[in-house]
Amino acid sequence: MRRGEVWIGNLNPNRGAEIGKVRPVLIVQEDRLIEAGSPTLVVLPLTTQVRPALQHLRVLICARDRLQQDCQVMVDQPRTLDRGRFGEGPLTRLTSEEIAQVKQALLVLLGLY
Repeated sequence: MRRGEVWIGNLNPNRGAEIGKVRPVLIVQEDRLIEAGSPTLVVLPLTTQVRPALQHLRVLICARDRLQQDCQVMVDQPRTLDRGRFGEGPLTRLTSEEIAQVKQALLVLLGLY
């Protein structure tokens, strides 16, 4: 597992407005923490419900490799998952341009711009 890869993650059970389901997730955690054996990983879920109005907080990822549909990275729904919640992967890896877009959206989300 590496930062920038998309894997299947189990986000169930969810509560309230949290995103749920078994779905693709983008790993955003620093690689050194992953390699050190951190028991959890910080991820951003993906959705196939592409909403252009939310493009300032969501990044479009076109279908490729084993990612079968166009998706948006939901930067507004970060989660921390136990390693046991991951299934198959990687489905694909984001390009450096896509990673830069995710980083910018995270800065907006956290008010660090």
